[in-house]
Amino acid sequence: MTKQFDVLVIGGGPGGYVAAIRAAQLGFNTACAESNPYADPKGEPRLGGTCLNVGCIPSKALLHTSHLFEEAGHAFEEQGISVGTPKIDVGKMIARKAKIVDQLTGGIKGLFKKNKVTFLPGHGSFVGQGGAGWQVKVGDEVVEAKQVIVATGSTARHLPGMPVDNKLICDNIGALDIDAVPKRLGLIGSGVIGLEMGSVWGRLGAQVTILEAMDSFLAAADQDLAKEAQKLFAKQGLDIKLSVKVGKVTAGKKSVTVEYEDKDGAQKAEFDRLIVSVGRIPNTAGLNAEAVGLTIDERGFVAVDGHCKTNLPGVWAVGDVVRGPMLAHKAMEEGVMVAELMAGQAGHCNFDTVPWVIYTSPEIAWVGKTEQQLKADGVAYRAGKIPFMANGRALGSGTPAGFVKMLADANTDRILGVHIIGSNASELISEAVVAMEFGGASEDLARICHAHPTLSEVVHEAALAVDKRPLHF
Repeated sequence: MTKQFDVLVIGGGPGGYVAAIRAAQLGFNTACAESNPYADPKGEPRLGGTCLNVGCIPSKALLHTSHLFEEAGHAFEEQGISVGTPKIDVGKMIARKAKIVDQLTGGIKGLFKKNKVTFLPGHGSFVGQGGAGWQVKVGDEVVEAKQVIVATGSTARHLPGMPVDNKLICDNIGALDIDAVPKRLGLIGSGVIGLEMGSVWGRLGAQVTILEAMDSFLAAADQDLAKEAQKLFAKQGLDIKLSVKVGKVTAGKKSVTVEYEDKDGAQKAEFDRLIVSVGRIPNTAGLNAEAVGLTIDERGFVAVDGHCKTNLPGVWAVGDVVRGPMLAHKAMEEGVMVAELMAGQAGHCNFDTVPWVIYTSPEIAWVGKTEQQLKADGVAYRAGKIPFMANGRALGSGTPAGFVKMLADANTDRILGVHIIGSNASELISEAVVAMEFGGASEDLARICHAHPTLSEVVHEAALAVDKRPLHF
């Protein structure tokens, strides 16, 4: 007998597994299909998607290890701590990363069991419509579901003529499993993945060169933030080259040669490892969308409205496979929203308050509009900007670099954007998200008592600075 479900989620990444859990919590008989084994030693499908397996989680594990290594080698001495010359065991670092991934991906299976979500190992693709709703082939069997959520995620974009073997030439997957510190590391693209991986291996001793096609660094970020980041990364030894046109790439036995053009003309560089970080593309090719008439746009994304509804009744799509930023937390929020809408509740996802984070050192985080966007839109605004060097906690912890910048409407004082570069920016940005989600003004944050001494006081001072009344700068 054909298995029948109220809800079938295709894809077990952040958007998919969260949508499945929330749907089950709301009383739906729910299943989730996933086929990607990633690095599972038994070759079995693993939940968690790119984020948990080859993205957010493993990269943060490596960033933390490399940060400690750099601290021991450079920051300890000035604080009176002597530990000698630190050494890195790359194999042990990679093994620790893998253990964390195993723990979290296995944990999702436990969450499925707890919430009574049926896990269906196998690739999901549409077959047609049946008596109980939509027919979807999962592995070798066809199941039926009244409602389907497509959450198939994305994969790294590869460039023509640049074969990724994840040994010499790597995408995000290979970048996380480099088995030794490369003497010369090249990165094509200065996006989030490129900067984070460049930071990891740069801290461990690699000479890092970043080749970026655009003529500006971190073009999506507020330019004050981008300029400060570029300056700080240059001090750390990252060689960032802009306006680069990459040409021929030749992989040898132990190195990769990249020919390119920049503002100084034709150039050639040799690297021990090359990481390609030029964005990601949605995984829609294997959905068999044409069989049911599911609309896929010209860029390969599933077409959806503001509530993640597709053109088909009872079919939804969330995460990297739809419009908007390819961020795990955005996918999770969409997954929850869809599950709650299916249950007749007021599902909600405010795309204007989705935060962005880059986990370099210092961290970079922002939410809302940039100053250049406000100028382009003709919005009258006021700005408050406070450096971390004016903060006692930042000085005491040896992290005085960076600043907090707050932008507020000149007439209503409503916060329009907050941009942070500095220690723990990934945590500090959440206060701004909460304030903006509930229509808060800079005066609201200025009137809130912040614990002393904390880094959050810099957010407080930035709010005060919007009204030109900072107390400690």
